[in-house]
Amino acid sequence: MATAVQKITLSSSRDIPFNKLALSQSNVRRVKAGVSIEDLASSITRRGLIQSLSVFPVVDAEGNETGMFEVPAGGRRFRALEMLVKQKRLAKIAPVPCVVRERDSGILAEEVSLAENIERAPLHPLDQFRAFQDMRDKGMSEEEIAAAFFVPAQVVKQRLRLASASPALLDVYAEDGMTLEQLMAFTVSNDHARQEQVWEAIKDAWSKEPYQIRRMLTETTVRASDKRAVFVGVEAYEAVGGVTMRDLFQSDDGGWLQDPALLDRLVAEKLKATAEAIAAEGWKWIEVAVSFPYDATRGLRELQGEPLDLSTEEQATIEALNAEYQKLEAEYEGADELPDDVDQRLGEIETALAAFETRPVRFEADDIPRAGVFISIAHDGSLDIDRGYVRAEDEAPIEIEGETGVEGGGDPAEPVVQRAVITIGGQPTEPEDDEDDAIKPLPDRLVTELTAHRTLALRNALAGHPHVAMTALLHKLVSDTFQHRMYKGAMEASVSHVFFPVQDDALKDSPSARAVHERHEAWAGDIPAKDDALWDWLAALDDTSRMALLAHCVSYGVNALYEKPNPYGGNGVSQHGLDMRLGQADRLARATGLDMVDVGWRPTVGNYLGRVTKPRILQAVREGAGEQAAQLIDHLKKGDMAKEAERLLADSGWLPEPLRLVTETEAATPETQTGGEDDGAALPDFLAGDDEEAPSEDEEQHLAAAE
Repeated sequence: MATAVQKITLSSSRDIPFNKLALSQSNVRRVKAGVSIEDLASSITRRGLIQSLSVFPVVDAEGNETGMFEVPAGGRRFRALEMLVKQKRLAKIAPVPCVVRERDSGILAEEVSLAENIERAPLHPLDQFRAFQDMRDKGMSEEEIAAAFFVPAQVVKQRLRLASASPALLDVYAEDGMTLEQLMAFTVSNDHARQEQVWEAIKDAWSKEPYQIRRMLTETTVRASDKRAVFVGVEAYEAVGGVTMRDLFQSDDGGWLQDPALLDRLVAEKLKATAEAIAAEGWKWIEVAVSFPYDATRGLRELQGEPLDLSTEEQATIEALNAEYQKLEAEYEGADELPDDVDQRLGEIETALAAFETRPVRFEADDIPRAGVFISIAHDGSLDIDRGYVRAEDEAPIEIEGETGVEGGGDPAEPVVQRAVITIGGQPTEPEDDEDDAIKPLPDRLVTELTAHRTLALRNALAGHPHVAMTALLHKLVSDTFQHRMYKGAMEASVSHVFFPVQDDALKDSPSARAVHERHEAWAGDIPAKDDALWDWLAALDDTSRMALLAHCVSYGVNALYEKPNPYGGNGVSQHGLDMRLGQADRLARATGLDMVDVGWRPTVGNYLGRVTKPRILQAVREGAGEQAAQLIDHLKKGDMAKEAERLLADSGWLPEPLRLVTETEAATPETQTGGEDDGAALPDFLAGDDEEAPSEDEEQHLAAAE
């Protein structure tokens, strides 16, 4: 005969007045966690009591019920109700839904309290995201949802953003196929097809970090911090239909502009409009580009314009700003930290005063028709207009007695404005390197670009060390006078301005380039144009100013550039001359304390990592970030590896060999050589054995003839 299954009996439920309830000492929750009592009380006010209390009757010494009930499970709800009673928002005798348990059932009150807390299954985050989405679809705003659940509106926006990811990815997340951090990374893009494509590409990979997902989803976009985006303005870009991708889960510097072609068109239109306005001033030519290379004005004569005087209103504004600045400084002189509004105001005053220092310049009416203007975008996204440059062919002819100096006589032709097409020069794409694990020599062009950065930094450092500049100048003069050297070395005391025939796009906007330019402009504004006046002005300078000016002028002779030695003599530099140049450059760097990390050089895809082989990228990461970091990227393709290496090395202080400071014990290059012959000194390791360019047929014939 089958045994009947014993049926269980559930505890009865009934309403008990609140003043008949008391919190039990058997409640196991002792540590505060989760939603606060205040928020829970607000929730009860809004929604009522969602879950009943679990109570036991209180008995006296004889075991008789007293009419009171203790609450071992639901203590936080009890305290929230108690708070509402104290606030007069709930009556003391208000009925409270309770499940009344039998005291003699054999189940301890502590067991009931513990079971209630540990047997609750937390809501899957995706269920919460979808619930928020359902509430919004039914008419609740994001702010109302946030207020209802006592969270910031940003949290609701983040949850809604997660719920809007591709349904296929949400299913993967629901089955624990990806982490919450990975799902958050996918929400950078609203393109579900692209999200799924990226997941398919990385789901079986050894490494699928969130940063990799974000990079893959944004690789064809332009950062909002890019100078082109700052120049146009994200608002203007979005006003014509441009889409901006945002990351709600971490700082994104303003997001990513999804349509680079649209951005470039807006940049071109804005630059063209500026050029047309400048053309009305009567200039002969106008060159327009997003950016120009360093020393783009080489070979051009710069006109010395006269700054316009301040108007009465401008002078009054400056005085008022200075007075306000001094007042705020005095008021908060002893404060450890300025209030945010005061700090912001001081910054606004400094910006306004700085704007007055850049005065419009007046040029001679006769000069404008033969001169031109460069229009580009500065590193910070502002418009950079550089007026007043004369080409050699446009110089005014020297008048000979009896001649007019103008072909055919008569008046010169009307000035013609030449507008150049906007061209954005890009770094040539490098072919994908082979998978050979050998560390190959650095390409000559890359070393020349790197040493261009070092040369600029050396110039800036030398200009700040007049004593070292004087020593370098005397060293050159004494060498030429007493030793009759045929090699120029690192200091050309004429002083010959050394230009950079090979440079990367970042050189012009580097901190060293800006510092050199700003110092030069500051001196140029003080130096008289006429030679006689210049002599008197120099003679009247104090010693400190004379030394500072000397150091600035001498610094332009610094030449720390690497050039491929010419083995056949003639034009170019010999091996010995190159060794001497780089050795003296190292000495100048040691004397001035130059550190390329301190002056702002960082390895990027454009200036190094995208230009070398994969083994060199991994070597750089090992040296700068450690073996473990290198192992994180050693399986990636070269392009991806270079991008991740840039991130890993950003704050590491790592430098490639051509930019490292050579110590005195490491320096072994001789500075003199009997008879002027090359001594065959070995190249540094990063250049030794460089076979990137094989000799041409003409070079081989030249070599045979020389032998």
